[in-house]
This record gives sequence, C-alpha cells and structure tokens, in this order.
Amino acid sequence: MIFTSHYESFGNSLFAAGLLIIFFVVILLAFHFWTSYKPLKAADNYWRSPTMIRKQRLRRVTFVFACVVHSIFSLGVAFAGPLEVASDAYDRGDYVAAVKTYQSLAARGNAEAQYNLGVMYANGQGVPKNYAEAVKWYRLSAAQRNPDAQFNLGGKYLLGQGIAQDKQEGLKWIRMAASSGHARAQVTLGAMYEEGKVVSQDYRTALKLYSQSAKQGNSDAQMKLGLMYFHGYGRVQNYQEAIKWIQLSVAQGNAEAQFNLGKMYIMGDGVKHSFTEALKLFRLSADQRFPDAQYYIGSMYMDGLGVAQDYTEAAKWYRLAAEQGHARAQHNLGSMYFDGKGVAQDYSEAYKWIRQAAMQGEAYAQTDIGVMYYSGKGTKKNYDEALKWYRLAAAQGNEAAQSNLGGMYFKGHAVATNYVRALMWSILGAASGDEGAVRTRNDVEKKMTPQQISESKQMARECKLRAFKGCD
Repeated sequence: MIFTSHYESFGNSLFAAGLLIIFFVVILLAFHFWTSYKPLKAADNYWRSPTMIRKQRLRRVTFVFACVVHSIFSLGVAFAGPLEVASDAYDRGDYVAAVKTYQSLAARGNAEAQYNLGVMYANGQGVPKNYAEAVKWYRLSAAQRNPDAQFNLGGKYLLGQGIAQDKQEGLKWIRMAASSGHARAQVTLGAMYEEGKVVSQDYRTALKLYSQSAKQGNSDAQMKLGLMYFHGYGRVQNYQEAIKWIQLSVAQGNAEAQFNLGKMYIMGDGVKHSFTEALKLFRLSADQRFPDAQYYIGSMYMDGLGVAQDYTEAAKWYRLAAEQGHARAQHNLGSMYFDGKGVAQDYSEAYKWIRQAAMQGEAYAQTDIGVMYYSGKGTKKNYDEALKWYRLAAAQGNEAAQSNLGGMYFKGHAVATNYVRALMWSILGAASGDEGAVRTRNDVEKKMTPQQISESKQMARECKLRAFKGCD
C-alpha cells in the first residue's frame, strides 16, 4: 500500500531544516577529513604507528557517521511522534485525545491524520458522528493519494452518507484506490463487476480483481475467488482451485468462507461428502454470528442430518438466525410455533415470525401468512389480507399459493366467483401433483364448459411464460 509520508505533512519548513542539517554534516565531514589527512609533524609520528593513526581516523569517521544517523533519526522521531501519540491514544480508547492530535496534524496537511480523523467522525469516536465532516477529511486525504481515504470516500458516495449519492463518483474513487493496490478496494470493485452493479457485469474483470486482492491475503477476496472457480464464472470450473482459495480464507477465520466450505461438504462438491465436517465448519461460522450458518445448523437438527434429530436444538439455532433478520429462519421458527415442535404451540408467536419473513419476500412465508389470515389462526380472519399474500407468493411461483388463490376464486372469497381464473390458478398449483391442488382443479372443472376449460388452460400457459407475473 502507498501512503503519504508522515514527514511530508510538515511542508517546506521540515524540508529546509533537513537540508540545513545535511549541510552542516557535510561541512563537518569535510573538516574531519582535511584535519585527518594533513601532514603530521615528526614529533607526532614519534609515538604513533601507522596502525594507530588508521584506527584513530576510523574512530573519527565512525563518530561522525553516528552523528549523521542520530540527526536523521531524531528528525524523523520529532515529526512521526505526534501520529504515534494519537495512535496510542486511540488504541487505549482515549478518543478525545486522539482526535485533538489528529486535528492538529490534519490542519497542517498530514494525509494519514486527515484519513484517521475522517474515520473517527464516521464512527462517532471522540466527536459526534458526522458523515459530512468525515467526507471532508477523506476528500483532503484522498487528494494526496491516500488509498484508504479514496476507498472510504468512494463508499460514502455509493451509500450517499454525508454527501449526495453519486454511484459513478463512488466508482471513480474506489477504482483509484484499487489501482494503487488497495486490497479492500479491489475486492469491492470485483464484487461490483461480478454482480453488475454500477458497472456492466464482467466475470473476467471480477476474477482478475479478486485474484489481485486474494494474493495480498484478503480473506474476502480469497473466498470470492474460490466461489468464482467453483461456479465457473470468468473461466472454466475448477473445484481444486476453488477449495484451495476457500480453505485459505477459512484459515483466516472468515465466517462466510467457513459457511460455504461447509455447504460443499453437505453436497459433496469438490470434497468428500461429510455431515460431520459440514457441522464443524458451520459451528465455526455460527460462533461468529453468521446467520446462514446458524440457519443450516438448525436445519441439520430439524432433519437429523449428521446429528440426532432435536427440535428444541433446531428452534434454538433458528431463533439465533431469525433475530438477525434471516427470512427462512424466521419462517421456520414461526412454523415450529404453529406446529408446537421444539417450542410450546403459540399461534401469536407463529404469526409474528412468519409475518416478518413474509415482509422480506419469502414466498413460503407469504403463503403461510395468507393461510393464517384465511383461517384466523394467530390473527383475525381476513380474506382480503389472505388474498393479498397469496397473490404475492403466487407471483413467485409458489404452487401452494397458486392453488389457494384458485380456491378463493372458486368460492368467491374476497373476489367475485370466477371459474376461469379459479381453474387457471388450480392448473398451475397442481403442476407438481399436489393432491389438494389436483382436487381443487377437478372440482372446478365440473362447473365449467369445455370452452371455459380451454380458455383457462391457455391462460395458464401464458402465465407460466411470463414467469407468473401480471397473471391476476
């Protein structure tokens, strides 16, 4: 990483002082060698041998050299000291003292102090949190080519924190930091190319950036590079390379890498299938509060995969993930409350957790919350709400919701009775052979003419081609 030197921040006065010291040292050396090599009197040579004279000259040279080194070192310490003082204050939690020193140095143009002051404003350490002030100091430091400041400034532009959101400006600063070899900027820019955010999707460029960052030891980049090899993004799929890079990330304690390697052991992709190894890795990740790992551990206990089936333990792990906002964990925990598995049956708790998952767009949760509104379990019966949630889930292709939606059109609940739409949704819901959906489809057909049935089938085909969007 390239950082602005501490000494540069003190400007021309420091440079002039350095030149003055060097000038006097040169004069001193010249004087020394002039006196050392002038002709000696006979009386002087009487008691000093050539060897003794050479040793005396060597001592003088050594003494002068030591003076030069001491002068240079003292000059560096004199000006590097304040940054070290501020850093020590920060490390011991004395943020007010750290801010005071950084402010003094930053005002005199020290790039690293400007960056650190920006961080403290962004985090509210020693000063009230103020993103606008953080941006101000990041910008000053970034203008001096401090890659850390360039990276953070880019992040503020992307998020719109302390400044109007401008993704192109954010991209510009992150790209500048990445080109300086900043590992976090490289992995961030790589993710933008991988996901096609702000830039056009380009797996090859993403792979290149991840590789540059990974070779610097960045664990996130190692994990992402491994996944690129695993899925064959940007190059030919290579499980061996994938496992190599993910294991390097795991060795650094990266929670997401631990989770992903655990999933590979579950599936037996690139490694020998092992529930034991998977659970071991999931636990390492879960200990760092990684919600996906907590959810997977819950599912292993729920289904008895590699462990004895234990609903209580499953509910415990689902809860840990659910409390962090994990939608599938919220849905599963709610379902356990609904069924009374691992927890005492409680429809109100079931409604609470399932609704949270449904609000995040989890299709199964949207279907179940619709069922709860339809039946009045855990909440007041409300066909309009049931219809709303069934429609949301049906548009995501959830067959149970599609079948239930067909039932509402068939019975005229919250909508006018419409056999054509009832059959259309029942056909889609019965695609996987669900007995309830098939039964509803058959019941609806008995009420319809051949022409109506043909119309419903055509509507179902068209709806499927539109990926279930705009069908109702």
